[in-house]
Amino acid sequence: MKKIERSKIILNELQKLYPDPPIPLNHKNPYTLLIAVVLSAQSTDKKVNELTDALFKAADSPHRMVKLGIEKIYQYIKQLGLSRQKSKNIFNLSKILIEKHKGKVPNSFEELETLPGVGHKTASVIMSQVFNVPSFPVDTHIHRLSQRWGLTKGINVIQTEKDLKKIFPINEWNKLHLQIIFYGREYCSARGCDGTKCFICRKVYPNRKKKVVTNKA
Repeated sequence: MKKIERSKIILNELQKLYPDPPIPLNHKNPYTLLIAVVLSAQSTDKKVNELTDALFKAADSPHRMVKLGIEKIYQYIKQLGLSRQKSKNIFNLSKILIEKHKGKVPNSFEELETLPGVGHKTASVIMSQVFNVPSFPVDTHIHRLSQRWGLTKGINVIQTEKDLKKIFPINEWNKLHLQIIFYGREYCSARGCDGTKCFICRKVYPNRKKKVVTNKA
């Protein structure tokens, strides 16, 4: 089966499973989504959602976050990995939004990626989910599944993103990256599947017998 044939099967099955996938991070507005995505680095969405409920009640705008201060931000998020650095990043990026962007989240990759704690993946999430700009944020789930499904050689997330953008229609990117994440968590997790067990893996590689060893992001 050719790559393009596999991609069509994948797209069709994911559309049936997740026709309207929600953003997995709880948020109130573009700013709080940006903060939630920054916090999700090396942390689970579930844990982020648990902690941001209280944080966003205290500060759901750059001005309120700056007033909170680094130490109080830390107290809300200290259970997360890299919490000390994340506290500083959140404070500093909020300050920059006030000083340079009138308190608004900027709508370009270039401006987003200059903010503390905001890399290409985070910028891609904001551009796709807030501004509806076709983007394909690649996390560990997408990186892993793309290799299992033979869509990329997957040396790193940058290469995986490029490969996926070549395969899938641009109008599907914003929804598809969420669909793959949900499928990876529910059916094709790192330990739950090895490229031979889940429904889509078996459908796109019906004759595969050996497990797939994937390159880590």
